Amino acid sequence: MTASPLKVAAAPSTRIDRVFSPLGIEAWLVEDYTVPIISMDFAFVGGGALDAPEKAGLSYLMSGLYDEGAGPYDAQGFQERLDDLAIEMNFSSNRDRFEGSLRTLERNADAAFEMLALAINEPRFDADAVKRVKAQIVAGLKRAETDPDSMVWKAYSAASFGDHPYGRPDKGTLKSVPHLTRADLKATHDRRFSRGTLKIAVVGAINARQLGAALDRVFGALPATVMHDVIADVVPGGLDRRVLADLDVPQSTLAMGRPGLKRKDPDFMAAYVVNHILGGGSFTSRLWTEVREKRGLAYSVWSQMSTARHTASFLCGTATSNERVAESLAIISDECKRMAEAGPSAEELNKALKYLIGSYALRFDTSRKIASHLVEIQVEDLGIDYIATRNAKMAEVTLDDTRRAAERLIGDGRMLVAVAGRPEGITAS
Repeated sequence: MTASPLKVAAAPSTRIDRVFSPLGIEAWLVEDYTVPIISMDFAFVGGGALDAPEKAGLSYLMSGLYDEGAGPYDAQGFQERLDDLAIEMNFSSNRDRFEGSLRTLERNADAAFEMLALAINEPRFDADAVKRVKAQIVAGLKRAETDPDSMVWKAYSAASFGDHPYGRPDKGTLKSVPHLTRADLKATHDRRFSRGTLKIAVVGAINARQLGAALDRVFGALPATVMHDVIADVVPGGLDRRVLADLDVPQSTLAMGRPGLKRKDPDFMAAYVVNHILGGGSFTSRLWTEVREKRGLAYSVWSQMSTARHTASFLCGTATSNERVAESLAIISDECKRMAEAGPSAEELNKALKYLIGSYALRFDTSRKIASHLVEIQVEDLGIDYIATRNAKMAEVTLDDTRRAAERLIGDGRMLVAVAGRPEGITAS
């Protein structure tokens, strides 16, 4: 059985070229001179999950220090140099990767790449900067101890992944962060990054020859490969458990989840459509209709497919008054089971496909978005033609596909449930 015929929206007219530097560093380039701006996004595979348990938060701390002084510039001098040249430079770290971005005017490209090269290769990790950024992280961790969203996901991750690195907070803990040292940062910098784990995308007013030279200038001094600790794949666990994080607030935050489908699973696209219909489509989803529109239980309710390098999860969540948590949980669970048993209707499928295909172009309305998406495609190993083929593949999803995917995604509906607050009628188990 197939959905109604769809007019497939044309893929964004984005020509993507593979560029290789003289040293063999690869980047994906979208050459565009519409405006004199260059946007670069890059990612090193390997993030907070590689931190030792007693060093949790090390990658996150390091990401906060790359623009706090490098080479001859201390923190103030580095920031003043960026400001003088209108250069935007940002770094971040999550469980699976260390990421960076650069945005500059074409006329300042040489200086911008020079500053990025210093940040990547010669971070100073000055004592005063380390102390200041650690204090900021510690302050954030203390705030998180009374934040329902932070508490519920900390409890959920620990219960779902246990001793696996994904079970630890990637921003660290109040116990680990104060004891991180400059020596820890230097050692991690020297052994964490390599050209072999690097994914790069560049969009804007630069040609392949100029980019090749810039790539070697910024990343050429890095080792070709490094030896990373092996992180095992993990299946989310704790199904049928209920975990409570006690917090004296009038509204509880609810998180629930189970194993999902990995990004390269043949049923991922169909499951993505299923999730959109169930809870990913905001104002049009089943969960929105049942939980908010019909009963007024919550301001927001959602579901999502979460993929990581070593696991995949299907997640749902909401926040509601303490006395209505049990009711909200029951409705979400029932809707998930109903989707698993019968799948979506033909009308739901057709509407979802029209939206998901038609809205894809919105991911490409700025150079920054294009560069970010291209790095994501590289990290997920989806192929350089993914943008051109994605909508056609989406349009091929049938009702039979969604029913099979819904059964695989949700199964018997058993989930790990975590609640932060003081919910009535819910006990830990």
